[in-house]
Order: sequence, then structure tokens, then C-alpha cells
Amino acid sequence: MQHQISAQRLGPLGETAAAAVSACVHCGFCLPACPTYQVLGDEMNSPRGRILLMKGVLEGSMSLQQAAPYISQCLGCLACATACPAGVQYGALLTAYRAYTEPKRSRSLSETVTRWLLRLTLPYPSRFRAAATIGQLFSWAGHLLPRELNAMLHLLPGHFPKPVKLKPRYAAVGERRARVALLAGCVQQVLAPHINQATIEVLTANGVEVIVPPQQVCCGALALHTGEMRTALKLARHNLRAFTLEEIDAVIANAAGCGSALKEYGLLLKGTPESSRAHMFSEKTRDVNEFLDALGLRPPHPLPRPMTVAYHDACHLAHAQGVWGAPRRLLRSIPNVAVVEVPEGEICCGSAGTYNIEHPHIAQQLGERKARNLLRTNADAVATSNIGCIVQIQTHLAQQGSSVPVLHTMELLAMAYRQPTI
Repeated sequence: MQHQISAQRLGPLGETAAAAVSACVHCGFCLPACPTYQVLGDEMNSPRGRILLMKGVLEGSMSLQQAAPYISQCLGCLACATACPAGVQYGALLTAYRAYTEPKRSRSLSETVTRWLLRLTLPYPSRFRAAATIGQLFSWAGHLLPRELNAMLHLLPGHFPKPVKLKPRYAAVGERRARVALLAGCVQQVLAPHINQATIEVLTANGVEVIVPPQQVCCGALALHTGEMRTALKLARHNLRAFTLEEIDAVIANAAGCGSALKEYGLLLKGTPESSRAHMFSEKTRDVNEFLDALGLRPPHPLPRPMTVAYHDACHLAHAQGVWGAPRRLLRSIPNVAVVEVPEGEICCGSAGTYNIEHPHIAQQLGERKARNLLRTNADAVATSNIGCIVQIQTHLAQQGSSVPVLHTMELLAMAYRQPTI
């Protein structure tokens, strides 16, 4: 598609974003893959429709506010990129567009307050814990709050696990095969700190020394999703200083959204003084499933009884990073575990960073749909590799009366390694 978009206006992703508009041939292969098109059914809420809208705004033929409702309803799940035969890099276009337009947008008071609260709390575990605890105390007043804040309260668990202070170093068990640095994450440290514990346990059991850089901060994924490019770059630069890349074999992420953001550091900081180091950071970043699959697992021990596990593909692991087979192979390596596929497994669960807070109505429909499909598998447990998916799926399974546990792949592997040898 021809366009008159100035790539320079779109920042570090400008050239890739402009190329994405050119590459789209409007074939329609993206339509059945798009969650919002499936739910809402109109062309403007499809990827090819949104590409036309973004093109119009960037060329000046359409107002930003005209396009805003449709662009904001995009989950950014990138299922369209997987389905696209032309290789349109929709993610780069969406990220660049949101970064360019966000400072120019007008929002309602409730949207402004919600975004301010998210920006102030989510990237900082101690602040998030404090804010979430206060929110629980006032959960009785949820119906009096704006819909976004009410949606946030509904996603909070009944109680928070005890905080876990991670050590700066964990020694490998047996002969050391690799040394890695672990991104600890933000929300995950509050809602599910045991995921980091399980990750460290599995890595060290496989001969991997784990470094947890004490000065690390949020990866910037949430800022990228919401168009806060300045914040995302600030966080990325901080992490470039916090991680000693020369002394490690890999930077490990155990949350799909975080890993996807880390792998984009090189592109985000292209042309800056930090460009070379950012490229090295991205090149060394691996999802924990991806890393262990390539390293080769030491054989896990059998679980005490057979378990059927439904594996849910986190969008930013499967679609953004292209990691599909690794988590399945790791799970199937556990004796007594059978892995089953989920109907419509490629469709997003509706979490998508802060989407289930900012667009709770659409996220509710997608969450219900995902829960129904998971229950159709009759699995004993659900496994996935992203904290946002875990929270969303747990919420909607519970709403449908199910107590099926939702676990990170590292939790299942840790369970196996804890079993006595036979």
C-alpha cells in the first residue's frame, strides 16, 4: 500500500512502522485471527482496518480522535502477524503509532486517573502491593468507582503471597553449564513470587548459575503497550546499566510480555549512544522455556500421579517471540504429564498488559471464551508462561465455577524436580 508517512516522526520504530503499512495487501487472512474482530465483528476493529486508520492519521487525512476508539481496542496480541502471509510487522506499527499519538490524545477523567494510577504503581512492586492492599479494603465500594478501577479490583486475588526477597546469586547444582541473569518482573513479584522461586530452582537444577541484578527495574513493557515511549526508554537505559552482560550467557525472562519488551531494546535504542549495548541485550535475551529447551533438560522426576495439562500460548511468547514448541517439549519431558491443545488456542485470553483494566467489557468476553475452551479439554491443570494470562485465566475459570489450577511451566517442572528419585 502506498503512503506518505514520515518515518522520522515515528521515532526509533519509524522505518519499520512505515514498511508495515507498505507491506499490507488487505488480503484478510488476519480477520479470523483477530480477537476483537471475532468479538465485535466490524472491519475497523480488524488489523487491516486499523492499518488504514493509522495510515490516515499519520498522513493527516483523518483526525486522531476519529481513529482512537478502534486503535485503543486493539490488544496488541500480534496473532495477525502470525497469520499474515505478507509478513506485515504490525507490532512495530502499533507501538510507534501509540507513542506518536498518546501525547496528543484527549481522554476522559476516569481514563486519565486510571492511567496515572497504573503508571504510578504497576512498575514498582512495593507501591503496587500497597495500592492493591488498599484496594482490597475498599472492594465493597467497587460499584461506585469508574469501570476501569472496578475492573482492576475484580482481578486482585483474595490475599497476597508473602513477599520473597531474592538473593543476588544462586549457585548451579552440579557441574555449571551456564550463567544467566534473571529479570524478576514487577507485578509477578507481588501476585506470584513463587514463579521466580520455581524458575531459579529449575535453572539451578539444570546446572545454571543464576544472577539477580539488584538494581534492575521494570522492563518497560507496560509503558510500550500504552504509548509511554519516554518512560519505556528510561527503564530500558536503566536496565542496560543494571545487567552485566559481559559476564552472562543469557538474560532470562519468565513472563512473555517482559521477554518480548527486552528483545526490542536494540530496536528501541537504535541510533543512540546505547545502541550497541542495547543490541547485545536483545541478542542475549531468552524466555526461560526457550533457554532450557536449547540447553537440554536434565531428566525431571515422575510426578506421583498422571496429570493432563492444557497448555495456553501466551500471545507475547508465541506471536511476538515465535516460541511455540519449547514449553510443550519441556512439559512433555515430565514423566506422568500429558499435554493437550486448547481449542482456539491462538486467540488471546484478554489480559494483554493492562487491556483487561482499560477495556474490561471486551476482555471479559475473551476471558469467558478462553475459560470455556480450557474446560473443554478436561485437563487437570492449565500451564502458561505469563503472569497476566495466569491472573486473567484464573479469574474466568473461577467465574465459571472451576477450581482447575493455572500454573507457570516452571512451577510444573519444579514440582517434578522435587519428587524423590525412583
